[in-house]
Amino acid sequence: MGKLAEQIAAVEQRLSELKVRQQRQARRERTLQSQRDRRDDTRRKILVGACVLTRLQRGELTQAQLWAMLDPFLTRPDDRALFGLPQTPAAPAGAPRSGTPTRPEKRSIEADAARPPRSLE
Repeated sequence: MGKLAEQIAAVEQRLSELKVRQQRQARRERTLQSQRDRRDDTRRKILVGACVLTRLQRGELTQAQLWAMLDPFLTRPDDRALFGLPQTPAAPAGAPRSGTPTRPEKRSIEADAARPPRSLE
């Protein structure tokens, strides 16, 4: 009976090792998929940006139109500074934060056009 118990213990040990190996492999596959997803997302953003900049250079899109699109979208001060947009007022301390950017007060496109924007080139 002792030999049978040893065989069962050995098989259980091997099963445990295989389960750990399977978990590591699954974790590795999730990590690789996450990296692929992130790389694809970054590439999409670069291509969309290139498309917008090309349209801007061709005159199919004005800088005022671009600023009008970016103004409500960019909420972080360093992102706004990168494009020469004025800082938005800080939200009150008790205000809930949502995942959606808040829309700052509306300004006219003419007011944006009067301000010399930073060049994107």
